[in-house]
This record gives sequence, structure tokens and C-alpha cells, in this order.
Amino acid sequence: MNTSDIAPVLGTLFAELVNGAAPSGGFMLNAGDAGLLASLDTVTAVAASRPTATGSSLAAHVDHVRYGLSLMNRWSTGEDPFGNADWGASWKKTTVTEDQWRTLRADLRTETARWLSALRTPRDVQDVELNGMIGSIAHLAYHLGAVRQIETSLRGPTESQT
Repeated sequence: MNTSDIAPVLGTLFAELVNGAAPSGGFMLNAGDAGLLASLDTVTAVAASRPTATGSSLAAHVDHVRYGLSLMNRWSTGEDPFGNADWGASWKKTTVTEDQWRTLRADLRTETARWLSALRTPRDVQDVELNGMIGSIAHLAYHLGAVRQIETSLRGPTESQT
């Protein structure tokens, strides 16, 4: 199948999670929510490195999302990166210095921009590939929620605040 009919929808949903909702509201986030990237820009490396009860950290979640999107971006250019993907390695970056945190956020920003472009570009896909594309949006939404549970200062506006 070709994604030409749904590419704009995929792009809209992903962009909202990454870049925030419009002041008038969004589809996944409340009106005025800053989204993932701007929210992360308000966090220090110390806060990003704080361990959770499960042993992860905000930095680990960010590196995990960055890694997953890097795989999707490699797939979008014709590579098959999933056979040797090391998802475990993406959880090992639990602590970061300020420089490492800045670099990790910049790398995430790059991967999100590349993937947003790929989502918006119509392409012929098999069912499993379309599932992966849609799943990447759900995966990002999950981790945005997890990040906001870890660092409560990152929670977006509630519906009553909009």
C-alpha cells in the first residue's frame, strides 16, 4: 500500500508530540503543551540522570527514543537495521554530564526531524512497515508520558488550564 493518504496524519501526530500542540489544541496533547523537545530543554543533566525505582532515568528514556528513531530513519533510507538492533544498549546511558545531555537532546532533535520528514513522505509499504511507522508514534507518546512521570515539572497543561 502507499502512505500518500495517511502521511499528513502521521506527520501531524508525530509533530505534535515532538514540537507541541497549537494554542487552540491538538489531537494528542492539550492546548499549549510544549511537547517533548521543548520540555526536555528545561531539564538539567543532574535531573536527567536521577535514577528511577526501576534503575532507568530520564536520560535513558531519551537515549532509547533517539535510538529507536535512528533505526526508523535508517529503515526509511532502504536499510534493514532491525536484525542486529541492540535495544538493551539504548538503556545504558543513565547518567549524563551537561555536555552529554546537550548532545543527546541535539541528537534526539535531529532524529525526530528526520523521522518527521520520512513520515510525511508518501511511500509504498508492507503491512509490517506501516505498523512500525504507526507504532513509532505510539512509542514516542508512551515515552513522553514516562518522561513526564519521572520529571513531574515537565507535565503539560491540564485540560482545565487550557
